[in-house]
Amino acid sequence: LEEKRDKKLFVWLQDYHLSVCAEVIKERSPDAIVALFWHIPWPNPEVFRICPQKKRLLEGLLSNDLLGFHLRYHCHNFLDTVNQELEAKVDREESSVTYRNHKTLVRPFPISVDAEAISGMAGSEVVRERMKSLPEEIDPPYEILCLSIDRVDYTKGILEKIRAVDRFLEKYPEYQGRFVFVQLGALSRLHIKTYKQLIDDIEALAEEVNWKYRSGYWYPIVLVNRRLDYTTHLAYYRLCDLFLVGSLHDGMNLVAKEYIMANVDLKGMLILSQFTGAARELKDAVLINPFDTEGFADALYSTLKMSEKERKKRVRKMQKVLQENNIYKWAG
Repeated sequence: LEEKRDKKLFVWLQDYHLSVCAEVIKERSPDAIVALFWHIPWPNPEVFRICPQKKRLLEGLLSNDLLGFHLRYHCHNFLDTVNQELEAKVDREESSVTYRNHKTLVRPFPISVDAEAISGMAGSEVVRERMKSLPEEIDPPYEILCLSIDRVDYTKGILEKIRAVDRFLEKYPEYQGRFVFVQLGALSRLHIKTYKQLIDDIEALAEEVNWKYRSGYWYPIVLVNRRLDYTTHLAYYRLCDLFLVGSLHDGMNLVAKEYIMANVDLKGMLILSQFTGAARELKDAVLINPFDTEGFADALYSTLKMSEKERKKRVRKMQKVLQENNIYKWAG
C-alpha cells in the first residue's frame, strides 16, 4: 500500500497464510486488483465445515478478484463450500462467486516447473561428474536404485512407501540383495510434536525393515535427513531406476515434474500417487494408491519388468506435456 502512490494497485498473493490479506488491501484501496493462488488442495464442504474460522476465511478469500487453484476439482470444492456456508451467488457456468456485490472469478491454473532449464542443468558436465561419485555415498551395494525426495511431512506418505518396499521384497525375494530404496528428506517443523513423532516412526520402521532383510553389507532402506544441493538432487534423479511419489494428499507435487524433466537419459520411471494434482497431467506415470500396500508393491515389480521401449515412450510423452505446460504458462 505504501508503494502504490498514484498507480493502480495490482497484488498477487501466494498461498493460505495470506487468505484474509485481500480484505485488508481492499479496505484501504478499493480499486486495487487482487489475486490469490492457493497452493494446497481445497477440501470438500463436509471437511471444511469443522473449521471454527470458516466464515472469516471465506470472506477474506472472496475479497480477491481472482482465486486460483491447481485443479478444477479444487475449484468445484470451493464453489460447493461457498454455496453451503454463505449467502452468496455461485455461478457454476462462469465459475464465479458474487458476495456483497463483489465478484470473484475461480479458476484452475496447474503450476509447473521450468522444464527446459531443468533438462539443461541435468545434462550438464557438473551433474555428470556428481553422478560418478554418488554410488559410493550410498552405503549398501545395489543393482536397482529406487528414490524419493520429500520434505518430511505426514502428507508425503513416507511410512507407506517403506511398507510397500517391505512387502515388495517379501513377495519378490529375488530382489533382495539387489534393490535399495533411498528416501531423501529435509527435516521440517521439528518444534511441532506431530512432526517429531513422525520422524521417530519413520526411523523405527526403516530400522525394522533393514533388520528383517539385512545380508552382509546390503540392507534395503537408506534415510538421508539433510538438505542437499541442487546438483546432487539432479544427479540422484538421473541415477535412479524408479522414482516414487507417494503423497497421501498433494495439491500438485512439483518434485514429480522435476524428476521427469531431469530424466534426460530416459533411464528411470515415475511411480506416482493418484492423490497428487500432478497425476492429472502425468497420466503415463505408473499410478498407485499409497494406502494399498499390496498394489503398491506389485506396481514396483511391474515397473521394473516394464520394457525399455515402453518406459522411454511414456517418459517422452510426459516430458512433452511439461514442455507445453511449463512455469511460464502458469505465471502468464
